[in-house]
Amino acid sequence: MSLEFLLATAIGVLTASGIYLVLRARTFPVVVGLTLLSYAVNLFIFSMGRLVRAAAPIVAEGQSVYADPLPQALVLTAIVISFGMTGFVVELAVRARVETGTDHVDGVEPHGPEGRGH
Repeated sequence: MSLEFLLATAIGVLTASGIYLVLRARTFPVVVGLTLLSYAVNLFIFSMGRLVRAAAPIVAEGQSVYADPLPQALVLTAIVISFGMTGFVVELAVRARVETGTDHVDGVEPHGPEGRGH
């Protein structure tokens, strides 16, 4: 099994799990789904810089294989952005819970607040 296949499978599983959780009706799974999607995007960006073992980060004289620093910088930026986005979504979920009294994404329980039908 090649490293590219393993990485592509990991990205696919993270993306599928993230999309499944984002489509849930509660706020906590949505937050976890967004986090999994950001992990998948980070792995995808990192893999765009070629998967090379034992490559130098700086190009030296006569060296043909080197690690591309651009995807690494993009992943670091994406990590910071996803951390800020996750913090905002958690705060938004807490505020919605306080305002509506439920953690349902629509703000209305499907079976009423007491657990019975309307």
